[in-house]
Amino acid sequence: MQELRRVRNEEGVALVEFAVTLPLMVVMVIGIFDFGGAFNLKQKLYNAAEAGARFGATLPTSDLSNGSCNGGGSAPCSVISVRNVVDDYLTAEEVNDCGLLRTGGSPSGGMEWTFQSSGNGCPPLTFSLSIERGFASTGGGVNAVTTRVIMSYPYAWRFGHVIGLLTPGRTFTGTSLIKAEAIVPNMN
Repeated sequence: MQELRRVRNEEGVALVEFAVTLPLMVVMVIGIFDFGGAFNLKQKLYNAAEAGARFGATLPTSDLSNGSCNGGGSAPCSVISVRNVVDDYLTAEEVNDCGLLRTGGSPSGGMEWTFQSSGNGCPPLTFSLSIERGFASTGGGVNAVTTRVIMSYPYAWRFGHVIGLLTPGRTFTGTSLIKAEAIVPNMN
């Protein structure tokens, strides 16, 4: 009889331990997947920015003062071409472009144009793409005129859906901006 009671107590302890550790394990696993997804997105954004900057560095800058391109808002054709390269890369990598191709660029001053987009299934923060064709870069005693592409992309954390397992009644609906930047010296 006493042996049966001890077995039941051990089973009860094991059940309590499982009930306590399961939420922690679920939160850890979801957190690992969530941070992995954010890191993967950051790599895709960086690669898209680099592809856009490399392409922009090969284009002439003669159209930068001529005004806007057809359907490009107030951005020159070379800047619209860089935006299209970035958008094509994001689309190929299955990253939501948040309707970037439907936005017209606005001059941010000098030789920089900014495209902003929100909606189309994106989190509430805005996806921003900045293209600067005459960025002065100095490094190692060398001054160079470069093309710089900067992206700021909203990332909605899935972690918030399971945080209630640890703290009932609490929610976390966090959205962060993941940033990527690439600079390539102009070839002309």
